[in-house]
Amino acid sequence: MTKRAAVAAIGEPIVRKEDAELLTGQGRFSDDVNLPGQAYAVMVRSPHAHARIRGIDMAAAMAVPGAIAVLTGADAIKDGLKPIPHRPILGPPDIALGKRDASDKFLSSHRVLPTDKARFAGEAVAMVVADSLGAAKDAAERVTVDFEPRPAVTETIKAISPDAPLVWDEARSNVCVDAEVGDAAATARAFERATHIVKLQTWVQRVTGVPLEPRAAVASHDRASGRTTLYAGSGGVVRQKHELAGVLDVPVDRIRVVSGDVGGNFGTRNAFYPEFALVAWASRRIGRPVKWTCERHEAFLSDYQGRDLFVEAELALDADGRFLALHGSNISNVGAHTVSFVPLTKGVSVMSSVYRIPAASVRARAVMSNTPPTNPYRSAGRAEVMFVMERLIDLAALTHGFDRLELRRRNLIGADEMPYVNPLGLTYDSGEYARAMASALALGRWDDFAQRRPAAEHAAASGLLIPSSSPPARRGNGRRSPCCPRAASTWRSEPCRADKGIGRASHSSSRIGSGFPSTA
Repeated sequence: MTKRAAVAAIGEPIVRKEDAELLTGQGRFSDDVNLPGQAYAVMVRSPHAHARIRGIDMAAAMAVPGAIAVLTGADAIKDGLKPIPHRPILGPPDIALGKRDASDKFLSSHRVLPTDKARFAGEAVAMVVADSLGAAKDAAERVTVDFEPRPAVTETIKAISPDAPLVWDEARSNVCVDAEVGDAAATARAFERATHIVKLQTWVQRVTGVPLEPRAAVASHDRASGRTTLYAGSGGVVRQKHELAGVLDVPVDRIRVVSGDVGGNFGTRNAFYPEFALVAWASRRIGRPVKWTCERHEAFLSDYQGRDLFVEAELALDADGRFLALHGSNISNVGAHTVSFVPLTKGVSVMSSVYRIPAASVRARAVMSNTPPTNPYRSAGRAEVMFVMERLIDLAALTHGFDRLELRRRNLIGADEMPYVNPLGLTYDSGEYARAMASALALGRWDDFAQRRPAAEHAAASGLLIPSSSPPARRGNGRRSPCCPRAASTWRSEPCRADKGIGRASHSSSRIGSGFPSTA
């Protein structure tokens, strides 16, 4: 296909080639792969969010008929396994949060099995390998781990406290990234001359992917050639190949990674997991293929998760409603291991969204906690900050008498301004935002929405339909919560909660400091 033909095909329906196999049960997912003579692996996981590992007793497990091995973090180090070489930082076109070489950041050493502490509930601390899955499960139940529970911190805002329990003893604090982006001086000057200022605090909740197909991996090591083959569904076999080679400390050409059909992709699939290296290592160690399939409860505990962003933001406007400046603080909860800073980086870079804002200043922080690691999910970091920006605009309209639509139209970046460099340093190469907004309003039948809304709310209240998100939150006095403004109302500086479509809880107030402690 020529470049011109490819461009012309954008938006045109394309005949799918894979449907027949998938609809007739002929797909080949990771758990469908079985190799002759394979053994089965089961992970022993920590029931504690934070606990020191004082010892692991495997005698009873090894007495189970069919048990082959119980492997620990100490065994992995003895066999020369290295930490997972995650790539938490991407280069241009993403903006930089501090130094690109990460010399100003703390990067955790993510071992496939820890030797010192379990840092989140569900972290694998040992692996059992047996002749059958049943034997592996029986043996895993008989592994005794001597845990010393430690104080844990899971909440984003609490994790940044100087006296919070340290996830990593080697770190000075749980904050692993702390960077300022934008022009603080210009932003301060703009706020000084602003007629209106609106402020918002919000926490975009943590989510997990729940793919149709839980993770699975089968590995086979060929001693004659020294090559290892890993079968595991993912979004990119090249990345898995390089990172597996890094863990096993072998040349990349000794590794082959095969990914068949994938039952649910992106966030949960896009990074390397300890279990992938563990089955490859186990196969090399016992001389047989080894298979592991994640069960649903394990997936909830150990899949890389997404979102979990705490934001304080304020928007300055002039008397006519033109945006003057944006100031904010974004705190990304990266969990127990520094798998990725990409959601934080990408979110900060588009904090100003599609609006013309002359100045902006954002403090960007990543914080570790006793939770599973987070990773880029769909529209990594950007969906969260789009929500923040749109809420700020609605708050400005509600509290200062502007029309919601006109306020947006007045501040949209024009198509004739492209390429446009936003105040946080990111270049937009193209965009017709006014046209896109007009199309969305037409498709949503905005013109008669006010007339249709009472009937829709009545139907929802009567149970005649199931709303896609919670109905607007109301306070005890019956007034609509300012999280879901519709008409002018009396404001109180109280925290409120409204569940959003992708699992968000928002807290807003007429002044910063209500509901959450300030993090500035």
